[in-house]
Amino acid sequence: MEFKRARKPEQVAQRRRTILETACEMLRERSVADISLRELSDRVGLAKSNVLRYFDSREAIFLEVLDEEWGAWLDEVEGAPASTSDPVEVATAIATSLHGRRLMCELISGMAGVLERNIPVDFARVFKQRAISHTTRLADLVRARVPVLDEDAARHFAQVVLVLTAGLWPHANPSDAVAQVMREMGAPPPDELFRTGLTEGLVNQLAGLVARA
Repeated sequence: MEFKRARKPEQVAQRRRTILETACEMLRERSVADISLRELSDRVGLAKSNVLRYFDSREAIFLEVLDEEWGAWLDEVEGAPASTSDPVEVATAIATSLHGRRLMCELISGMAGVLERNIPVDFARVFKQRAISHTTRLADLVRARVPVLDEDAARHFAQVVLVLTAGLWPHANPSDAVAQVMREMGAPPPDELFRTGLTEGLVNQLAGLVARA
């Protein structure tokens, strides 16, 4: 496909949207570490230099996708019925919702160690401000359901959600060799390990914070 340079604001917005949607499609096929800017550019139908007219780097593209996924996930959490203040049920609901968002988990797992390593200061400033806003929003949603928590405790829990997800997700996506060995050892499926680990970790965190409160 031959692209002409976008000049009007709506053309620029559409080109950026095409790049982001293509990145999402590729992330459904493989991990973020396995997707190069050249491959992404080829899929879009642009030269690498042209893609970089719209985003500062490959990493910036995936962080933009993460920002959108993060907001959509919080919309889902906010829209879920809040019929209980039981910390076990609240934490379990958050873990279950997050487990269902594979794309977001993949990007969170690479956020600090990979994606934030090749972005300019201006973009880093904007992205971190958005990340703080998302974390604060999750903290507010948790406090609305578990009002015994103060702001610091709720913010701590919201940060733990990210840390646990980032730490557990790679183990849910092992290499073929590791997956085979795990099967030979009789270990549960990696996806089950992620789900149970995330649920237990968040339940213990939230219940502990409530007990301290």
